[in-house]
Amino acid sequence: MSADESQLSPHHLPSGGAVRGQRGSRTLGTSLRRAGLALLPLLRRLATMVVALFGASVLVFVVLNVLPGSPAEVILGTQATPRAVQQLTAQLGLNKPLINQYLDWMGNLVRGNFGVSYISHQSIGSQIGQALTVTGPLVLFALLIGLLIGLPLGLAGALRNGRVSGSLIGAMSQVGMAVPSVVAGLLLIVVLTVKLHIFPTSGFPGWSDPWQALRALVLPSFSLGVVEGAIMSRYVRASILEQLRSDYLRTARSKGLRVGQALRRHGFRNAAIPLVTVVGLELASLVVGAIVVENVFSLPGLGLLLLDSVNNRDLITVQDIAMLVATTVLVLNLLVDLSYRLLDPRLKGTA
Repeated sequence: MSADESQLSPHHLPSGGAVRGQRGSRTLGTSLRRAGLALLPLLRRLATMVVALFGASVLVFVVLNVLPGSPAEVILGTQATPRAVQQLTAQLGLNKPLINQYLDWMGNLVRGNFGVSYISHQSIGSQIGQALTVTGPLVLFALLIGLLIGLPLGLAGALRNGRVSGSLIGAMSQVGMAVPSVVAGLLLIVVLTVKLHIFPTSGFPGWSDPWQALRALVLPSFSLGVVEGAIMSRYVRASILEQLRSDYLRTARSKGLRVGQALRRHGFRNAAIPLVTVVGLELASLVVGAIVVENVFSLPGLGLLLLDSVNNRDLITVQDIAMLVATTVLVLNLLVDLSYRLLDPRLKGTA
């Protein structure tokens, strides 16, 4: 037997199991590489969020600690002696170098410990948790109202573009965008509370009476939701108009589909891509706006807790609330970005 024939003998050829093993290894390696490429954008976004949170924490801490005044002076009052103020400052740990105070604060936050209020001596975590039972439903109700207003109005404005009704819808959204949430709240109080006596003026009875609690949240929710609905309607209108002018929708209509059918089959998914971003950003702005509106309606949410803490120089509570709001906004932006990639497959695997 020649050398060439010996190389081709069955004893030198790989077995079927070996071939399948090599193919399986290559398939596994390819799958792992694809999974790594898919996770890379998420890891980059998470790293960016961590860096942003660090920057926000430094900014919040520095700004609050350079303000004049001392929590010890507020607690003890104007008649306190300098020695008493000095002793309480040391007891609160505020005589340490700022870098040590920052590291202590961040270390506690990372472990989920919000600390104890300088003024009330209560757990800040429990105070924030109690406040969120008001702020959380308020933001969700306002978002629901905004969607119920913005989506139909935006769709109607796009479908009736160029007509009188479409122009009226556009004018209404412009007026809604121009009115601040605080002004809208005051107008609602005057009309629905002072004049018609339908809803309570202010306060919150607690969730032990769900019906009264919901009634107390109606006006604040509409104050935020009407303005957000006007903003969303503009984006919905622009997104739908862009889809109506696209070539693929014209092709669908040329095949006999009506406008509504073409939008349902081909347009709404593409129109939803920018709208998800808008809803996420508006949800973040609702969190901030709720803090302001709560003070108008005297709701015991994060807004009232933040205002009281600022007035009393309860710095640790202010810092915790500011970081909670910053974290919420950044997490919402991350979720919006991920949703955007799910809706648009072209963005998968991109940085």
